[in-house]
Amino acid sequence: MAVDRNRASRNSRRLAAAGHAVGLFLAMLFICLPGAWIVLNALRPTVEIMAKPPVWIPQSLSLDAFTAMFGAAGQGGVPVFDYFRNSLIISVTSTVIALGVGMAGGYAFARFRFKGKSALFLAFMLTRTVPGVALMLPLFIVYSRLHIIDTDFALILTYVALNIPFTIWLIDGFFRQVPRDLAEAAQIDGCTRWQAFWTVEFPLAGPGIASSGIFAFLTSWNEFALASQLTRSVASRTLPPGLLDYTSEFTIDWRGMCALAVVMIVPALALTFIVQKHLVSGLTSGAVKG
Repeated sequence: MAVDRNRASRNSRRLAAAGHAVGLFLAMLFICLPGAWIVLNALRPTVEIMAKPPVWIPQSLSLDAFTAMFGAAGQGGVPVFDYFRNSLIISVTSTVIALGVGMAGGYAFARFRFKGKSALFLAFMLTRTVPGVALMLPLFIVYSRLHIIDTDFALILTYVALNIPFTIWLIDGFFRQVPRDLAEAAQIDGCTRWQAFWTVEFPLAGPGIASSGIFAFLTSWNEFALASQLTRSVASRTLPPGLLDYTSEFTIDWRGMCALAVVMIVPALALTFIVQKHLVSGLTSGAVKG
């Protein structure tokens, strides 16, 4: 009887593990299917993209969409290098500023007591409830009067304002997990408060800061609605509004649009993969040593 029960227990565990693996596979398949479909559409003919019923297995693949995209602007090409440069400058600059303000704000909320602290923190969080689309018209009017429409500065200012509340909230949570005793011990050993922050608290809160940076960068990199309204020319337009270059009055170049979407996705995936390794190392090496 005991042998039968052990065998039944092992079989049930195997079935549970198999069911768990199948469930994870189906979930990943569902999540990755849209991205895989975009890549596939960028490589196959437009006839197959528009076919009904859908053609799941392409008959031919080519890089013609990418070749045409990197052609000369005005000759069927899109100024993708200009869009990429603008996206990189705006995303990196806004991320760095948002992280700097978020670190200062998160540390202040986590370590200090001051009047109106809870109300101010709640006010920051409530700004996240305002949809970005609702800000389009007010921002356009204000920026028009300030004469900063169609500039990098306008988008950087907008993305910094959008990212600061979340970075403060996330970094505040990580600094709260860092024991105060560690910084106080460092100060007793002769460190200043600034040195204790950089040598003790900052490394332990590194995973949260890196997560905030990823979120802020991806928000700026992928944002479409505000960028499409606040930019007018190649001088400041980013990659997401650049997708509109493939639309005309009566037609849409779906293959070219998917090709530009692939160009947008690759850097974001690469950055996330690179920083993810730092996140894992930070989580595993951030233990307190006795």
